[in-house]
Amino acid sequence: MIEALKSEEVINKVGGKFKLTALLQRRLVELMQGSKPLVERRKGWTDLEVAIQEILEDKIAIDYEHCDIPTPAQLEK
Repeated sequence: MIEALKSEEVINKVGGKFKLTALLQRRLVELMQGSKPLVERRKGWTDLEVAIQEILEDKIAIDYEHCDIPTPAQLEK
């Protein structure tokens, strides 16, 4: 299992498990279609590990301004 998924950090950063899944799914498709990783790929990393690291380093995120999805801060209220 990927170590980053054992903690709640990546889930909380995006705003929940379902939002994380949707973001990862979309980014994995982009990576498999040839998009360049936004972080340095370490030896042996899968596309999933790259996408998770991109989220942790704030390289990718959900564009809350252009959709009707509430932000994580709005959900805490």
